[in-house]
Amino acid sequence: MNELFSHVLVALDGSPQSDHALDMACDLVRESHGELTLVSVVPHPALVQPPDSWVVSPVVASDTPFFEALLQSRKERAEARGAPVVRTLLLEGHVVDSILERLESHPPSLLVVGSRGLSTARRLLLGSVSDALVHHARCPILLIKE
Repeated sequence: MNELFSHVLVALDGSPQSDHALDMACDLVRESHGELTLVSVVPHPALVQPPDSWVVSPVVASDTPFFEALLQSRKERAEARGAPVVRTLLLEGHVVDSILERLESHPPSLLVVGSRGLSTARRLLLGSVSDALVHHARCPILLIKE
């Protein structure tokens, strides 16, 4: 086994860019006989401020089945593309923080993530998951642009 890509984690959000990242990750683990972990995060809605304190509003119940189905369909896609071992992981919380916590507790040999190519203005207003991961993750990252 090529130790360089013994465990590849790919972050998925259902976008075409994350599907491109998945395809690349499948190719890497197929060639290296490595393991592939597919991760999605059910995002918590934004913090809200009642009069006395900050609270996190709960996860919208309808979001969880979407991400569960996403992971299952992408697992089938990865297996069809020849990935030898495919695992799925569904997290909840702030997307970037949840992925970074997972990377810290279970470091992969490589993180593969798609980039949506947001404009500068949209990136400043909305943030960019891939940009945050590139700047804060402590593992090698392969950023897939469309």
